[in-house]
Amino acid sequence: MAEQSNQAFSDFKLTRQWIEALEQMGIDQPTPIQEKTYRSIENGAHVVGVAPTGTGKTIAYLLPLFRKLSHAQGNSPRLLIFVPTRELVQQVHQVAVSLCSQTDLRVLMAYGGVGPKAQAEAIAKGVDVVVATPGRFMELYLKGELPVKLIRHLVIDEADRMMDMGFMPQLRKLFEVLPPKRQNLLFSATLPEKVERLIAEFIDFPERIEASPQATVAVTIDHRFYRVPNYLTKIRLLDFILTGRDQQKVLIFARSKKTAEEVNHFISRKISESTRAIHGNKAQSSRINAMEGFKQNELQYLVATDLAARGIDVQGVDLVINLDAPLKPEDYVHRIGRTGRAGKTGEAVTFVSPNDEIRIEQIQELIKSGIKEELLPEELRVEETSPAEARKMAMEIDEQKRRNDTEFKGAFHQKKRKNKTAKTYKSSPNISFTEVKSGNRNRTTSPNKKRQKGVRGK
Repeated sequence: MAEQSNQAFSDFKLTRQWIEALEQMGIDQPTPIQEKTYRSIENGAHVVGVAPTGTGKTIAYLLPLFRKLSHAQGNSPRLLIFVPTRELVQQVHQVAVSLCSQTDLRVLMAYGGVGPKAQAEAIAKGVDVVVATPGRFMELYLKGELPVKLIRHLVIDEADRMMDMGFMPQLRKLFEVLPPKRQNLLFSATLPEKVERLIAEFIDFPERIEASPQATVAVTIDHRFYRVPNYLTKIRLLDFILTGRDQQKVLIFARSKKTAEEVNHFISRKISESTRAIHGNKAQSSRINAMEGFKQNELQYLVATDLAARGIDVQGVDLVINLDAPLKPEDYVHRIGRTGRAGKTGEAVTFVSPNDEIRIEQIQELIKSGIKEELLPEELRVEETSPAEARKMAMEIDEQKRRNDTEFKGAFHQKKRKNKTAKTYKSSPNISFTEVKSGNRNRTTSPNKKRQKGVRGK
């Protein structure tokens, strides 16, 4: 939950330097996850912390660990924090620098996408805390640029995302080179089976601390969904929802890079030029600039793929829109957790097309709560679903059912594709392809489209 605890930071017996740093960050009272984990971490226990996104997990482990480090010492790092993406490295680094602003602790971030030389030079000057992605950490270590003998504390943050991104083999290699005598902390919003295996393999007798049941949506978020038949109707509904929100900050999630670009283009043409898209094909500098613009209120809209679902710590996001239900139910918690943060209220809306029906059921099962359904506005024009899009959704539904039931044959398992010339379907006359590229533009033809020429045997 995102509510404040009944304690105050003064109950932690913090010195003035930490109280002042927290006050400068606008934090005056601990959240439940901060309250429940503080003593255990301070006493050196291995801890597995579970709490919803946006409830202050970063401060929960940084504050007690920084107190243990106290001040700069030597040239080798003593605290190592692993996160899955460069955006999260930057986010955690920013919080860490702010928190230790009244001390001389040195914090370094290390991530890929940029040359390692500058990071290696910074390490050589002396560092106490390293926030890194596993890949860049191992690269620096293998080059002899990053000493590990003095590391006494290890944090794995966003552990479920780590497992989703396939980091288990890398983590195994990392654990082999780190000193075995260390304090291990793992934080996550959910604990799927892969994370449980990670805990069992690498953390001995941890204390499990849950601020609220895992995969819980913060009570400060008003979330609902609409059933929307197709892509063009989604664009019309998006336009309808965004109308009249001139002063609100909106984060929009798309499943694919292509959709993110299309929606960003549509918003810039029809709603506001104060928008950017971020996804894996964007250069690192472009992603950083877009993120900073969104944080500094220079941008009103940000369209992102799930790449950014865990890397956006932006204050004051009023509305999150999911253009599709996420492929993994856990990602729903992380997506909508970008709003309603630190006890503030937020709003989240999900568009559910026919191929998302199973996913929205899985999400509600995961969060152990129903999601309120809203009917489409009467004044909204509902577009017809093109045959190409309808077929694509039907095949996806079949695939979902097949994964859940190995005996399910599917609607298409015995049907043979006919050698028909592919048809071109026009979009609505009111939405041009320069504004919205319909799925029909990327139509597929039969694999047998090349027909044998000539007259068959008489």
